[in-house]
Amino acid sequence: MRIQILMWVLMSYLFACGNYQSVGPDMEKLSSIPTASQVGAKVMPDSIAAVIAPFDFPAFQKPTFPENKINIANLVADTSVLITAIINSAIDQLSSEGGGTVLIPKGQWKSGRIELKSNVNLHFESGAEIRFSNEVKDYQPAVFNRVESLEVMSLGACIYANNAENIAITGNGKLIGPYGGEIKERSYMKPIESLVDLSLPAKERIHDGSEEDWVFPPKFISPINCKNVLIEGVSLENTAFWNIVPTYCENVIIRGVLVNSEGIPRGDGIDVESSRNVLIEYCTLSTGDDCFTMKAGRGEDGLKVNRPTENVVVRYCLAKQGHGGITCGSETAGVIRNLYVHDCVFKGTGVGIRFKTRRPRGGGGENLYYDRIRMNLEYTAIKWDMLGTPAYVGELAERMPKREVNDLTPFYRNIKMSNLIIERSTHFLKILGIPESPMTNLVMDNLNVKSEKLMIINDAENVSIKNSRIESADSTIALLGSKQVIFDHVIFELNGKDLSFKAEDSEEVIFK
Repeated sequence: MRIQILMWVLMSYLFACGNYQSVGPDMEKLSSIPTASQVGAKVMPDSIAAVIAPFDFPAFQKPTFPENKINIANLVADTSVLITAIINSAIDQLSSEGGGTVLIPKGQWKSGRIELKSNVNLHFESGAEIRFSNEVKDYQPAVFNRVESLEVMSLGACIYANNAENIAITGNGKLIGPYGGEIKERSYMKPIESLVDLSLPAKERIHDGSEEDWVFPPKFISPINCKNVLIEGVSLENTAFWNIVPTYCENVIIRGVLVNSEGIPRGDGIDVESSRNVLIEYCTLSTGDDCFTMKAGRGEDGLKVNRPTENVVVRYCLAKQGHGGITCGSETAGVIRNLYVHDCVFKGTGVGIRFKTRRPRGGGGENLYYDRIRMNLEYTAIKWDMLGTPAYVGELAERMPKREVNDLTPFYRNIKMSNLIIERSTHFLKILGIPESPMTNLVMDNLNVKSEKLMIINDAENVSIKNSRIESADSTIALLGSKQVIFDHVIFELNGKDLSFKAEDSEEVIFK
């Protein structure tokens, strides 16, 4: 460590001679990063702008539908009862006739599970409010589903689709979920692995509430095995589980959506599950769990399916309350790759950019890009948690001893973050990696950071932080089992304190 400290003293002397212009962030680039009022559902434009991503990405267009239209108000005599059968019959009719729009007009409606079919747009007019039942029977029989990234037959989703193409959920209506009554009282509380017999094929893993005193509660909107999907403009609140969850889907557009699931456990905002070519833009999420989340299967079950989440762009979005602004994991078996998050604001969120895995869950993430993001946070700005807790993975949550690398050993690698403003956080950076599978190849460039504490870097390799300014009342960087950690043209403003290290089993910590 002695050479690195001497390099730091030399650079401090150069700063004193007036060479600050060569160090720290490019403030002109940072000045154009959007604020909260410039992103989210309230400022969504009508058209979809071209996507420029650091990987190949298709040119997206909204799906179109024939002129045929069914207004469910013309079919309903009593709005006080569930209109599930009426909506589903209208969807079936239009789909069989080549497609069209089912219109839910202004007014208050009640429904159980709605099943969307090919070439149908389910459109909620302004002033339309549909309230979903909180009784288990209104989501039976069981349908093919993924719960916490395990395949099961369960209650599905309030709006569900399977093997459909060219479908949409649009309009400015309000959808109120079933979190309450029987659904809430019977929601499962144990780790899911203890409830599902993974030795059975998925079609025999039936959990619809008929045999157990618990249920897997329905998600809010979840197409599965679908292509060309549009979800636009709707407001969701009071979900019983994850809100919007495209699973095994391709070519998905989610835009202008408002989500409020504050205070609801497992109330994730948007979870992309083993899907590809996904555009998420101009959404505003305030959730009881993570806001924007990428998942790709869990453990051996996820490895059997082996479907990645890949080619995903998240832009011009606002994350408010939630555990994480943008999260990868902790279910990553099929691998999360080619994710590009840019021009987003996380305001009041717990963690900003969050990565999770667990030793027995497999997969991981690679080629992940984050650019032009503004964060004002309750907790850590950027965090890897690759070990988990004993409650879910037992002794595998213990860092040591190193385990043998196998198919269930996850990884994170090849990650680039640039042009970040961190206005408030408790820690700037926490990397809690896995000794046998360190987090590898992280480049962070042009950051302006304010944080109560600096960094914890455990089990990481090839970490580069450059052209940045880090302001903190703390002065300690803690390293464990890490190597090749480089600070290149970085200003530390530490309230008059000298920078210090707590380093164990680490090497090649370099200041340029």
